[in-house]
Amino acid sequence: MATFAYKARNAGGGLVEGVVENVSPGSVAEMLSGQGLIPVEIRETKTRTDGAAGKAGAGLNVSLLPARVSHIDLLLFSRQLHTLLKSGVPIMRALAGLQEAAINPELRRVIGEVRESLEAGRELSQALARHPRVFSPFYLSMVRVGEATGLLEEVFFRLFEHLEFERYMREQVKSALRYPMFVVLAMAAAIVVVNIFVIPAFAKVFAGFGAQLPLMTRVLLGFSNFMVDYWPVMLVGLLAAIGAFRAWVKTAAGRHDWDRLSLKIPIAGKILHKAALSRFSRSFALGIRSGVPVMQALSNSAQTVDNVFISRRVESMRENVERGESLLRAAISAGIFTPVVLQMIAVGEESGAVDDMMAEIGDMYRQEVEYELKTLGQQIEPILIVLLGVMVLILALGIFLPMWDLGKVAVKR
Repeated sequence: MATFAYKARNAGGGLVEGVVENVSPGSVAEMLSGQGLIPVEIRETKTRTDGAAGKAGAGLNVSLLPARVSHIDLLLFSRQLHTLLKSGVPIMRALAGLQEAAINPELRRVIGEVRESLEAGRELSQALARHPRVFSPFYLSMVRVGEATGLLEEVFFRLFEHLEFERYMREQVKSALRYPMFVVLAMAAAIVVVNIFVIPAFAKVFAGFGAQLPLMTRVLLGFSNFMVDYWPVMLVGLLAAIGAFRAWVKTAAGRHDWDRLSLKIPIAGKILHKAALSRFSRSFALGIRSGVPVMQALSNSAQTVDNVFISRRVESMRENVERGESLLRAAISAGIFTPVVLQMIAVGEESGAVDDMMAEIGDMYRQEVEYELKTLGQQIEPILIVLLGVMVLILALGIFLPMWDLGKVAVKR
């Protein structure tokens, strides 16, 4: 993307100068016109990147991480585009304004390429589809519906609400798991410190007793000696296990099996299940309300649940609907919905208001997830206390039992 220096006149005849990044002089002129300015001169200058490199000197201007468009960037893009289109701003002028205002350089680049595609005669959905890492299939399907129905600004607002809901769910899960993860890591660190530094010091004391040590003490000493002697092997084994797990999860079968097993994890499994169904219900209701056919809405919604196991169950629902089954029977066959939800789907089919029922199901699941997340700490805290108590008990028995026996011997003498 090139950098252009421009001179323009405002409504009062005053001269305005500036520098902007854009794809062509024509795009700069269109952007200036949209701001109420009359272009006088537009000329290409050196790119900002080159200038920054010249100032940086011998190559410290190196990007360690690839630029990417974050979830919040896409959320704000959808909201701002909805506002501009609703105000009657043409799509090209709206994108030009968003491109200039974008803080993320990767988003600025993507918007510039989208504008180039639109100038070449492509539709907006086709232009967005050239960036699959930024715009999901669900996002593209919604944009296609907006183009077909002429309700593009409303579709972008619904996409904003959907992305905001996704962000809220992720933040709630992270917030709820922060305390338990901290406690678990603290316990793991305590076990390592005790076995490497504390127990070996007691081992020297126990060696002078010259007597048979209790079983618990011998177990602790053996485990401590193993950690001291083989900690590099244990560290390498731990890293290898983590790498193997990540490689397994990246495979199609591994991701499916892990997502299925994660739904059975105590306490956390039901939260993940309800969160996935909430995302599915809301996205499916959004698709139906926007005029997307049922089969396509099911297929699009399957890509938003963030769980391969449930996604395949939703795809099986779509296949059953294609074979002529009702949505209710397809939902029953999927085996992922509770009887209450199935009853609501049945009511929605009978009344012709499937979108309203699915939206209510999504809200119901969302409320349940919020409650579960708020009480997650209270549910996990007793388990953590029991584990911590067991750990302290084992250490206390292993360390103090020999001293207790030595004290009894001394008293007898």
